Amino acid sequence: MQDFRNYYDILGVARDATVDEIKKAFRRLARQYHPDLNPNDKKAEEKFKDINEAYEVLSDPTKRSQYDQFGKFWQQRGFKGPQQSKATPRGWDGRGDRTATDDFDFAEFADFNSFVDQLLNRRGTKESTSTRTTTRNYYEPGTTKTTYTVPRATRRDAEARLAVPLEKAYTGGQERIRLEDGRSLEVNMPPGMVTGQRIRLKGQGVAGGDLYLKIDVTPHPFFRLEGSDVHCLLPITPSEAVLGGPLEVPTLDGLVKMTIPAGVRTGQRLRLAAKGYPTSSGRRGDQIVEIQIMVPRDPSLQERELYEKLRQLETFNPRADLSV
Repeated sequence: MQDFRNYYDILGVARDATVDEIKKAFRRLARQYHPDLNPNDKKAEEKFKDINEAYEVLSDPTKRSQYDQFGKFWQQRGFKGPQQSKATPRGWDGRGDRTATDDFDFAEFADFNSFVDQLLNRRGTKESTSTRTTTRNYYEPGTTKTTYTVPRATRRDAEARLAVPLEKAYTGGQERIRLEDGRSLEVNMPPGMVTGQRIRLKGQGVAGGDLYLKIDVTPHPFFRLEGSDVHCLLPITPSEAVLGGPLEVPTLDGLVKMTIPAGVRTGQRLRLAAKGYPTSSGRRGDQIVEIQIMVPRDPSLQERELYEKLRQLETFNPRADLSV
């Protein structure tokens, strides 16, 4: 252990951080380095202990004030800072109820760690450690035995929302996701996921509980889900609408050929059987293709000439039956 421990750096907060900012940083780091989530990881275990020690000091206004005031003398053995009084310390009886403004002689401390031990009511040097508990026992005459315990987190389930693109929700498969607590997990996603579905990850919750991923299938710019059917708008040209014929249509499986009937109208719906979304029973819905006849905004000179000839030749009058 180094002589000086920068608790602000350990929690990753600024020296002027608020109590809420300190608490938020502590909770995030405690989840990340908790021994239950990092079994047999000594570095994570030590980091977890450091995080708890830093939080114990910085979350207490009196201890934090003392730490801030006297931490600047950490490089001086015995903390012999300028103009320190040699008088008997006032207001310090080992119970941590001394205010930061009382005079104090730090010459009785060999290093900054001794000061921190006093600040945390840890007055001895003998230690015994376990995975979740750090215990310091003191046997000097006239002292009492004191323990410092890191509380064990309660096992509970957790839930996280996961936004999934439609194509990935359809195919499923291996996917690496990153959670809000910083963890990265490899997840085997089932095919045919839908919004609101929950996926259970055993043992990935809090302290060994389960983690439930709540699926949110994001909107697609071309496909739209309605139950097990997939809807889409297919733009075609006026000549394709008049003449009909085979066209390539995008589906969740890729492009497929579809025959457009001659004289098809805007808004008319055509069906691609079994090209929709899979259901829990293994059946697939259909893909509903809605026709949208598009007119060119800027036809070429040759196209305009052909349209002019067509207008002179065509006999079809769509306004012949207007009821006016």
